[in-house]
Amino acid sequence: MKEFDQFKNKDEGESNDKKKNQFTIIKDDSTDGHGGYGVGSISLENMTPVIVDPNEEEAFVDMGALHARSKVEKRVRFQPERSEVPNGKLYWIAWVTVDHRGGKPCYYGVSGSELVVDREIRRGYKSMPEHVNQMDKSLKGRFVLEHMDEKSKRILGEYLRDFKPELWENSNQELKDQLGFK
Repeated sequence: MKEFDQFKNKDEGESNDKKKNQFTIIKDDSTDGHGGYGVGSISLENMTPVIVDPNEEEAFVDMGALHARSKVEKRVRFQPERSEVPNGKLYWIAWVTVDHRGGKPCYYGVSGSELVVDREIRRGYKSMPEHVNQMDKSLKGRFVLEHMDEKSKRILGEYLRDFKPELWENSNQELKDQLGFK
């Protein structure tokens, strides 16, 4: 399983020269007062997209989703209307932001975006404005999962809990409640 690089122990024998599986739009704080290039840009350094597939009852990390190139999205032409993909399968992209809260690493923000894909006709539905808004909410530390179906929330909750129990334990109770874990 993919590790969140910022929480790895430095003693694990891995070189610090090159971080694996990390995505950065602009590194460090671009809004430190200089007013030049990058002001107003955001960093997706701590965000990881988790694909939830309720059809196969699985969840997995796919960093390609940050650029709309996940395994689920490849070779699919997306339509602006859901009705144009009547036989599509439902997927969710959970935008998971990891950060520190109270000095401890946790799942800081999680929100979900819907995808509907019909592989046979290579068509799908997704709302790009919704995906961008959900990413923004996750980065701001919000949990927006009430619109997901119960099965998908259970799959996501089990994945997050089992992936890194320390992050799950340190996370806000609101996340656990929305995913149906008390």
